[in-house]
Amino acid sequence: MATIRLTAAQAMVRYLSNQMNEDGERFLAGCWAIFGHGNVAGMGEALYHGRGSFPTWRGHNEQTMAHAAIAYSKQLGRKRAMMVTSSIGPGATNMVTAAALAHVNRIPVLLVPGDVFANRGPDPVLQQVEDFEDSTISVNDCFRPVSRYFDRIMRPEHLLTALPRAMATMTDPAQCGPVTLAFCQDVQTEAYDYPESFFEPKVWYQRRIRPDEGELARVVEAIKAAKKPMIVAGGGVHFSDACADLQTFAETFGIPVVETQAGKSALAWDHPLNLGPVGVTGAESANRACAETDLVLGVGTRFQDFTTGSWTVFNGGAKLVSLNVQAYDAVKHGAMPLLADARVGLKDLASALGSYKGGLSIDGFKDAWFGKVDPLTDAPAEGNELPTDQQVIGAVQRASGPDTVVMCAAGTMPGELHKLWKAPRPGAYHMEYGFSCMGYEIAGAMGIKMAQPERDVICMIGDGSYMMANSELATAAAMGLKITLVITDNRGYGCINRLQMGTGGAEFNNLLDHSSAADSNIDFAAHSASMGAAAVHVSSIAELEDALARARDAAGPFVVVIDTDPYPSTPHGGNWWDVAVPEVSERAEVNDARKVYEAALLERT
Repeated sequence: MATIRLTAAQAMVRYLSNQMNEDGERFLAGCWAIFGHGNVAGMGEALYHGRGSFPTWRGHNEQTMAHAAIAYSKQLGRKRAMMVTSSIGPGATNMVTAAALAHVNRIPVLLVPGDVFANRGPDPVLQQVEDFEDSTISVNDCFRPVSRYFDRIMRPEHLLTALPRAMATMTDPAQCGPVTLAFCQDVQTEAYDYPESFFEPKVWYQRRIRPDEGELARVVEAIKAAKKPMIVAGGGVHFSDACADLQTFAETFGIPVVETQAGKSALAWDHPLNLGPVGVTGAESANRACAETDLVLGVGTRFQDFTTGSWTVFNGGAKLVSLNVQAYDAVKHGAMPLLADARVGLKDLASALGSYKGGLSIDGFKDAWFGKVDPLTDAPAEGNELPTDQQVIGAVQRASGPDTVVMCAAGTMPGELHKLWKAPRPGAYHMEYGFSCMGYEIAGAMGIKMAQPERDVICMIGDGSYMMANSELATAAAMGLKITLVITDNRGYGCINRLQMGTGGAEFNNLLDHSSAADSNIDFAAHSASMGAAAVHVSSIAELEDALARARDAAGPFVVVIDTDPYPSTPHGGNWWDVAVPEVSERAEVNDARKVYEAALLERT
């Protein structure tokens, strides 16, 4: 057997450089890295020598580098991914939040944090967290509950099994998610005679799970017995490349479709069978269908509480069917499972349903909805009032085109965009709402642009999220990534402030004016410009539209800052969401809210 002598880190880079997807591209596009004493000598040297075939990018924060990697993979439908490496200690734990985000959203990312010395010679090494009762524990064990696959590389030959398992996890449609390979820093530099065959190019094909015959027959029988079925389209529709199949299925059988945050844009917004967003941030058109249906067919959705309105959106007598690649999701809430790939499952269902037609009448649903919300996004008459988030969305919508991707993650905008954004085609809407992680936005916009350079990427971000994690704006400027940021400055956490008020609470510690930071006065345009972006502060919707027009000619990141009113939200649509209210309070408003909450709980049961 022919062998080649390499350090463990060199072997990792060489192996990963030769793992391909079925389109002939490297599955791992490259590596984000911040070096420290736990990875600079081993991984740093290996990445330097492998940079011709496995590029390395440098960011400013380990968490946001991982966010960029996650957004890259999400935008490409999980067909490619990225690696992120850090040192031991805070560099590693910075990535735990990103690992949780990828875990919740089922997105592949390879995290390679440095680890303690396997030989324990310099024990304790700098930044090592010592467990007084278990010497095998390091900070990297924090990754275990938020990794789909975790391994600690304590010998060079461990890679012979760990790396194929890592690839298998990241390319598995059901188990897909973050992989953590905690790489002991001394082992990174140790040499081993690896089989040359280990580094031969390997293609990882997308597995298409076919339905079990019995499950398929039972689901077909249930659908045929239904008179008013509807479909909930989730993110799995995108990951399966099943958008066209979903449209064909819906048209063939006359079944309307509603969209989750992850599923939005599966159908064009103006398709007659697309009733729009569902759930807590849903449209009246979609939620009305949920109330009238007798069978809900979930396709690639994990039925999180915003989708189901804490399980109050759907007609209580409706049968729930879940077509999903993951058995855990397919049986949620007593659903009838159809364990299958979305594309294959829809095709097999279509073959078996014959001439069946759904009967849920949706005449006028969409017209009534848009008749209510379209005026909210219109440009306002000139005045001194602060613009609303809805008006900002309207301006961005008017400036967008068929190649635009609007993206966001947390705060006010996810709910408003879910309700109001009109996505013209698949991939035009990118929302990280599984973990709703503040600080994903700027790094995520970078990842989207790296995945699809031809797309016009518009990042909607509040002042709160901007302050959480803005350092990768400097990275975007240095890399010449053309992204547009629209920063809505409502002086604080406006979304949570409204929730606080809605549950009877006093305005406290959310808006800056109601906190210890009341005197804070941040010039976001100047701050963005200091990191290399072209930036402008505007004072009206008209000025915002002018700035967005100028953004088209920008060579790199372009930032538009606009002050907005923190209080208005779209009054139409939506649904109850289970947010517990205190049983005892000195505030009458809280006690009143508790009564409303208890009544809602009784109604749910």
